[in-house]
Amino acid sequence: MRTAIVMGLVAATGLSACTTMKAARDRVVRAPATCQDVTIPVYFEPDVATITPEGRRVITMQANQAKRCKVQGVRVVGLADAAGDPAANLELSKARAAAVTDALMKAGLPPAEFDLTAVGQAGSVTADGKVAPVRRRADITLKLAKP
Repeated sequence: MRTAIVMGLVAATGLSACTTMKAARDRVVRAPATCQDVTIPVYFEPDVATITPEGRRVITMQANQAKRCKVQGVRVVGLADAAGDPAANLELSKARAAAVTDALMKAGLPPAEFDLTAVGQAGSVTADGKVAPVRRRADITLKLAKP
């Protein structure tokens, strides 16, 4: 009998905690959109322009956040590492910029003017001969304003 009472109290306590957690979640207020310019890197695997699942998550998240703002412009810059043929790296960076632009539009980014740039491996080696790390990416800059 005593075990049944204790079990009943444990169950009631557990269920009330679920109700309390739900009530707490329901009270959470979303932070207002800051609508400030933001730059986001989207990284790629070597020698490809296919967006990774993580890259898609980043793009979708940023597109969703931008929906609360007025998108005044989007700049996408495709980059490549210093390794390999410069002409091939320029084409690769163009393909990366195009893939990211397509993913932004598919993710529902509000209409805006897009500026696509591809720099290939330009800037990947410093004047003193050091190779810049991880340039397998496309950088997205969103120009945002309050609606």
